[in-house]
Amino acid sequence: MSELPLAGAIRLPDGTLVRGRGRRDPLPEGPAPQFGLYPGRPPDRGRRTLLRRTTPWLPDWPAEWVDWPDFRTPRDPRRAAAAIVRAHDLARAGHRVEVACGGGVGRTGTVIACMAVIAGHPPDDAVAWTRRNYRSRAVETRGQRRWVAWFAEHRRRVDDLA
Repeated sequence: MSELPLAGAIRLPDGTLVRGRGRRDPLPEGPAPQFGLYPGRPPDRGRRTLLRRTTPWLPDWPAEWVDWPDFRTPRDPRRAAAAIVRAHDLARAGHRVEVACGGGVGRTGTVIACMAVIAGHPPDDAVAWTRRNYRSRAVETRGQRRWVAWFAEHRRRVDDLA
């Protein structure tokens, strides 16, 4: 368990703290995350530009990457859903958890909306809750909003079987 929360962390409806941010932004002051969930291009694929190959950003802490294109939904929805649940479980247990995509808005906001659903918030208001509590433009596309609804339904089916 961590004693100090991450700078910029928000409190989910169940009291769990999680930080959302953009990976392109500088790392905030304070303690480092103990786990990161990163929706985006997995780090084993560097980006090739016309002039050079760029080195992907890699955190100094344990992390899980979800293959999730910008402005889209995850390539493997079930794997992404499981990763979100694992990250929420770690945060709920008191670990410093951050979620970060490139800009920290669409994919990160979608993950935070899903975590709000796990935390007991009504699925039909999860996007609005995220926009009120995280960033006003979070969950950028219609597809991402639909994916939050899919996630909520998927979680209900899994919970019903348990």
